[in-house]
Amino acid sequence: MSRTRTALLAAMALVAGATGTAFAVDPGSAGIAAVPCTVDYKIQNQWSTGFTAAVTVTNNSAAKSSWSLKWSYAGNQKVTSGWNAKISQSGAAVTAANETYNAQLATGGSVSFGFQGSYSGSNAIPATFTLDGVTCNVDGGPGGPTDPPDPGGPANRVNNPYEGAKVYVNPEWSANAAAEPGGSRVANQPTGVWLDRIAAINGAGGKMGLRDHLDEALRQKGSGELVVQFVIYNLPGRDCSALASNGELKADEIGRYKTDYIDPIKAILADPKYASLRIVTTVEIDSLPNLVTNTGSRPTAVPQCDVMKANGNYVKGVGYALNKLGDVPNVYNYVDAGHHGWIGWDDNFGPTATIMKEAATAEGATVNDVHGFITNTANYSALKENNFTINDTVAGKSVRESKWVDWNRYLDELSYAQAFRSQLVSAGFDSNIGMLIDTSRNGWGGTARPTGPGATTSVDTYVDGGRYDRRFNAGNWCNQSGAGLGERPKAAPAAGIDAYVWMKPPGESDGASKQIPNDEGKGFDRMCDPTYTGNPRNNNNMSGALPDAPVSGHWFSAQFRQLMQNAYPPLS
Repeated sequence: MSRTRTALLAAMALVAGATGTAFAVDPGSAGIAAVPCTVDYKIQNQWSTGFTAAVTVTNNSAAKSSWSLKWSYAGNQKVTSGWNAKISQSGAAVTAANETYNAQLATGGSVSFGFQGSYSGSNAIPATFTLDGVTCNVDGGPGGPTDPPDPGGPANRVNNPYEGAKVYVNPEWSANAAAEPGGSRVANQPTGVWLDRIAAINGAGGKMGLRDHLDEALRQKGSGELVVQFVIYNLPGRDCSALASNGELKADEIGRYKTDYIDPIKAILADPKYASLRIVTTVEIDSLPNLVTNTGSRPTAVPQCDVMKANGNYVKGVGYALNKLGDVPNVYNYVDAGHHGWIGWDDNFGPTATIMKEAATAEGATVNDVHGFITNTANYSALKENNFTINDTVAGKSVRESKWVDWNRYLDELSYAQAFRSQLVSAGFDSNIGMLIDTSRNGWGGTARPTGPGATTSVDTYVDGGRYDRRFNAGNWCNQSGAGLGERPKAAPAAGIDAYVWMKPPGESDGASKQIPNDEGKGFDRMCDPTYTGNPRNNNNMSGALPDAPVSGHWFSAQFRQLMQNAYPPLS
C-alpha cells in the first residue's frame, strides 16, 4: 500500500470518528454478542424540499475488502448526489458501495459517507440497513429532521460567497510575509491555498495539508461566515505550454487524477465537520484556454497542447472535478478563464467560452456545478487602464492598432472579466454566475506608474507612455520585473464581480530562472530566464522575468519586496 493511500485511509478514519460511532449493544457486556454492524444515520441539514445526511457504518464482523450498504425509504426521498460512496437508487431502495480509496473495512473499523437528497412530506430515518446482506443496528444519532440547517449549509447557500464573510488567512503564507521587512502591512491578507500535487492533500515537506487548513479555517471563522480558497491544480499533462508549472501526472494519467487527487479532496471537503465553511475552489488554471490558443496550425501551437486536445483529458479532468466537488453543498466552484492578454482576441474569446461549456458538461458535470469564473490567476494584467480607452484614435490610428494592444478588444482585466461573463452566459452558463479577479500582483505602482496618457506622436507612444502594465508584452507571465501588489481583496467591487482576490500568494515564485532539480515535477521554462528573447506566445519579446528565482510555489523574497514597493494602492 502506498504512503499516500495509507494516509488517505487514516484520514477517512478521522472522518468516521468525527461523526461519532454508535453501538446499540456494548460488545464487551457479559453474555451479549456484538451486533454485526451499526449504522449511524444523521440528517445534517434540512430545508423545504431537500436535505443532506451523514452515514457512518461500523463493522463488527470479519474484515472486508469491499462493502455495500442498503436501505429503503418509507417516503418519497430521492438521493440526488453523494460523496465518499457510489450511491444508486431504484424506487425506494438505495445502495451505497465503497469507493476505491475506502474499500477496506477492518473489524471494529468505521467508514463515513454523505449525500444530498430531495423529499416532500415526511423525511423519516430508514428503519433497516443491511451491510453485505446482514442487518445492522440503527442509531439516528442526536441529529434529526427537526434540526435547523447548519450555517453555510445548502439552505444558506448564497449567490456571492464573499459577501458578508471573512476570508481565510493562510498562516504559512502569513508567516513568510511577516518575516520580510515591512511585510506585517499585508501579512493579514487572505490568499489562496494551492493543492498542486497529490502529496499536498495530506501535507508535503512539513507543510499544512488540506484538513489542517480547514481546521484552522474553522478556528478563524468564529461565529461569523468565512470563505476558504483552494486552487485545484494537478491535471494530467498540466500546463502544456509552460514548463515551469508542469506537474506530476503524465498526459494519460486521468485515472490517477480522479482516484488519487480529486476523490480524496472531495472526501475531505465533504466531511460534515466543515459544512459551515464557504469553500471556494479555483479549478485548474491555464488548462482549457491552452486548447484554443496553443493547438493546431497557429504559430503559438505547442505539441504537448495538441496531445492534450487529442486525448481530451483537460476537458475530462475539469468536468470530473466540477462534478465531484460540486456535489458538496458548501463548495463554490470557479473555473479559470485566462486573462485579457490571452483570450481577448476575437478568435479566442468565443471558442474559449465554448470549450468551458464542454468541460462543464463532461464526466457527469452540469453548468450548475459552476458558480463562476476567475480571471488573471497568477498573472499581472492591470485591473483598469485609466489613461486611454479602446476607442481612442491617435494620428489616424486606433488604439487597437498599437503594438501593445495588438488588435485585442480589451485593455485590462475588469473590462475583460465583465465581457467574458456575458459571453459565458450566452454559451449556456447560469445568468447569475460571478467573476473573480486575481489582483495579487497587478498593481503596477511605484515611480514607473504613469499619471496620464503618453505623447500623441503616434499610437504607440500614446499607449506605451500611458499604460500602467509595464511588461514588454501581455503574454509575459513569469516573475515580472516592476510588478506590484494590486487591489486588496474585497467583495462585490464592481458589476458582475464577486470579489477581488489574492489567489496567487504574493511572494511565491512562478518558476525558476534556471534549471533546478526538484521532486515536484516542475520543469525549467525559458520564460523565467531574464535573458530569454521570447517566442510567438509573447511576440518574441524579452521575458521580463526577475533573476535568481526559485522553483514555482517556493518563497521568493526579492519578488515579495518588489511587490510591496510597487503596490497600488500604495501600502501605508
